[in-house]
Amino acid sequence: MATSHALTEHARKIADIASGSAMRFFRGSLGIEFKQDESPVTQADKAVEADVRSYLNQHFPGHGIFGEEHGQKVGDGRHMWVIDPIDGTRSFLSGHPLFGFLLAHLVEGQPQLGLVGMPALNETYMGINGEAATLNGQPIQTSQTTRLDQSVLYVNEGDKIYRDHPDLFSRLMQAGQTRRFAYDCYPHALLASGHVDAVVDYDLQPYDYLAVSALVAAAGGVMTDWQGHALTLDSDGAVVSAATPELHSELLDLINT
Repeated sequence: MATSHALTEHARKIADIASGSAMRFFRGSLGIEFKQDESPVTQADKAVEADVRSYLNQHFPGHGIFGEEHGQKVGDGRHMWVIDPIDGTRSFLSGHPLFGFLLAHLVEGQPQLGLVGMPALNETYMGINGEAATLNGQPIQTSQTTRLDQSVLYVNEGDKIYRDHPDLFSRLMQAGQTRRFAYDCYPHALLASGHVDAVVDYDLQPYDYLAVSALVAAAGGVMTDWQGHALTLDSDGAVVSAATPELHSELLDLINT
């Protein structure tokens, strides 16, 4: 098995590959299709994932791969890489720079490494289990905020939360010292680096949250599902990130009131 240092170096190389591939398409001419759930998929999504899979197949031929666009390759049953080639396709296709690239490395189903790349911002966030989280190689950590009424709260997928959980949406609109609506991975990365204190997110897939959960944990934060359970490949996609255990507990109380 590769050491954490070796995995880090491979992950950085993969992030560079993904960034270069995505930026060839960004703000250019895109071929856009719509998937069964009506979410768009672009030529860029498919190209990024194909490039990343090629690297992983070369360097980790026995490992499993689970990607958003090209499905699952069964490997040795112990190691799996989880890929979201472009997290925030709607942002990407509209020229908005807050799309990301997500990569997680799982060992026996548990995230051991999480990478969040922001190609248009030249930012690469990395979290490894048991080690410090980094942004472009420099250590980062979550804030020390413990109270929801003093927090910067981001609500991701607010339109879906409003549609499916209107009472919770109303409570969230009264929570935090200040709040913002957002989408995708970047608010969680901002939480890992201490700028945001809490993120409530909804309707995600494993490739949306597993990399982010490893990053948040390495930075000192807590990320679980809405019931407080650890995130796995089988989680339901409703998640909450918080800078501290105290803040996380208060958010869970608000969500489950």
